[in-house]
Amino acid sequence: MKLFSRLKNYLTAKPEVKLATYRSYGTASHLYLLGRAIDDDNLKMHEDQSFFRTLGNTYKQFDSYEIANTGVTLSLPNGTELTTKTNAEGYFLFDKTISLNLKEFADDGGWLKLKCSFSNEVPNSIITNENNFEAELLIPPQKATFGVISDIDDTILHTGVTSFLKWRLIKNSLFKNAHKRISLEGAPKFYRDLHAGKKGNEQNPMIYLSNSPWNLYEYLKLFLEINDFPKGPILLRDFRTPFDRTLKPEKPHKQKEIINILKTYPHLNFILIGDSGEHDPAIYTEIAAQYPDRILAIYLRSVKHRRQMRRVRSIVDNFETVPLLMVETSEQAREHARQHGFI
Repeated sequence: MKLFSRLKNYLTAKPEVKLATYRSYGTASHLYLLGRAIDDDNLKMHEDQSFFRTLGNTYKQFDSYEIANTGVTLSLPNGTELTTKTNAEGYFLFDKTISLNLKEFADDGGWLKLKCSFSNEVPNSIITNENNFEAELLIPPQKATFGVISDIDDTILHTGVTSFLKWRLIKNSLFKNAHKRISLEGAPKFYRDLHAGKKGNEQNPMIYLSNSPWNLYEYLKLFLEINDFPKGPILLRDFRTPFDRTLKPEKPHKQKEIINILKTYPHLNFILIGDSGEHDPAIYTEIAAQYPDRILAIYLRSVKHRRQMRRVRSIVDNFETVPLLMVETSEQAREHARQHGFI
């Protein structure tokens, strides 16, 4: 009888839900903040966790319960509240120009802390954290002299994105503990140097891009923190299944995000960092050709893939619009950055 009672309680228990917010960017008068209303999976990623715990974490990240068409409130530092609603997949977006000077409320590094909450009760659910969820927005400080937009996959984190049927990418991203993922040699120090700039205290904005789905946000955020990369917005993309019949975006995810960043900060020039494995060379050179006065340099980490390298060489060898370096190591990129006064 007790067994049936426990089973009944388990089956009728209300799910715990939360607002997952993603580090983003903005200006003194414009905020751009994305998040998602989902079940609280109580994700715990320990350094010494077993393979099965890692597998369980992966399952939790992708087996999410999304809360559609629910109200979300964003509280600004002066008490003003903005509201929006989640879409069918639980995502919400605040993309708004406001009269408040947000920069006055940011810390020395340009980070602005905001609060998100569910506007109303979520039916048949328990809202965790007393319905108080923190969000972070980067507003580049005045002393910043340039920005850096960096890919993650095979640029600072070995994923095997060019492997046959991407099996190494799947293995590394889904079945490896974030604590045991090793950054590519020299990358954290190089990125810290770029963040500090030539003067050593410039706080140049670092923005990380990946074609990974938002489901892996906490995993990638933890990897960046463990390896001491400079803190920055992490921009991922929605996970599309083979059964997704919605229209695909006209432009690739990375291209759209980079163009939006350039338009958001017209006073800042940027360094683009990627790898030669997939589409970075074509996307980066196209953007540099479109904005030749805004891109200071392009650094592409060489990925050992013969067919890809032939294609990339055909792009790189004929490109002269902005400095473009194919590098084997971070030290090669650091030396170029030093010679050009970036660090």
